[in-house]
Amino acid sequence: MSVFDDLVGQDTVVEQLRSAVRAADEQLAGGAGGGMTHAWLFTGPPGAGRADAARAFAAALQCRDGGCGHCATCHQVLTGTHADVLYVRPSGLSFGVAQTRELVLRAASSASGGRFRIVLFEDADRATEAASNALLKAVEEPSPRTVWLLCTPTAEDMLVTIRSRCRLVSLRTPTTEAVLDALVNRDGVDAATAAEAARASAGQIERARRLATDEEARRRRSEVLAIPARLDGLGACVSAAARLYELAEAEAKETTSALDEAEKSDLKAAYGEGATGKGVAKAVRGAAGALKDLEERQKRRATRIKRDTYDVALMDLVAFYRDVLAIQLGARVELSTASQQADLMRVARASSPESTLRRIDAIMECRERIGTNVHPQIAMEAMTAALYMG
Repeated sequence: MSVFDDLVGQDTVVEQLRSAVRAADEQLAGGAGGGMTHAWLFTGPPGAGRADAARAFAAALQCRDGGCGHCATCHQVLTGTHADVLYVRPSGLSFGVAQTRELVLRAASSASGGRFRIVLFEDADRATEAASNALLKAVEEPSPRTVWLLCTPTAEDMLVTIRSRCRLVSLRTPTTEAVLDALVNRDGVDAATAAEAARASAGQIERARRLATDEEARRRRSEVLAIPARLDGLGACVSAAARLYELAEAEAKETTSALDEAEKSDLKAAYGEGATGKGVAKAVRGAAGALKDLEERQKRRATRIKRDTYDVALMDLVAFYRDVLAIQLGARVELSTASQQADLMRVARASSPESTLRRIDAIMECRERIGTNVHPQIAMEAMTAALYMG
């Protein structure tokens, strides 16, 4: 067993990271050579496992056995509780300069017990321009034994001055076969369900796992994919947009509510709510400000999760029309929405490849509009109307 075992379809990346761990071991042992690179940039498409790869790498660097996967150190890193690994994931749509400066100061401290001081920065592309400039200084002149692990969709999402100082780790989209194998052999999913989830996930292992194990997630996806065949008038377009918005909102709420309640309970417990004794009342009163700050962070996170959820639904529609186009052109490719075979054939027969391309463009334009703060339901109404008109 190894911390790298869960990196599905990333054999080349795993070998690259193992080699780096060996270099780190040599550096710590005082061996010859330049030692290990102090800054890494993990890139790859959504679902490829950028953050998972960075976390596994962090565990392997801290583990004395190169990431055995079963020691206390590996467990702490993988669960996010290791004292010498700073985990950063922007809760909102951006990460500001003040937060970055605070992070740089924390990263500069010496490791308390681990072999390295590691900063694992997910979604580093959300850093503002000023924040990126503050980050550059730390990446240029790191403290001894400090390692930066930055995760972004592409290298171009970071300042050229930052990416030029990082070792690039490029993850690829796992094949359907690799995802299917992981679902069946690691998660114990039956072959039929796993095959459908693997096709639907477009290589995103976490999405595949959720679709394979969550019946409600499968139902929501099926309802989204049924929309194109139901667009028989402008009234249907408005109704479809409203339903699409409701589905995305419900999924986002389901994702955030459990996180929010757990965080609030932990914060209240930390400030002594429910306890008795001297000083407890004062501590509980002091919790009000901390609770307000937490609620603000949760609101920003909810906005980001909603955006991500809308995007998943829209990309499911893109996948549907991509499969329609494949049928229209007679392409012999795997259909990720094959479960909607009847609707695919109906839409394909009733339209041309040109209109299918226009519909895909309309969905992508909807994504852009939501990204520029157009109300999602309004953007979706314009999109469904364009889907109907062709």
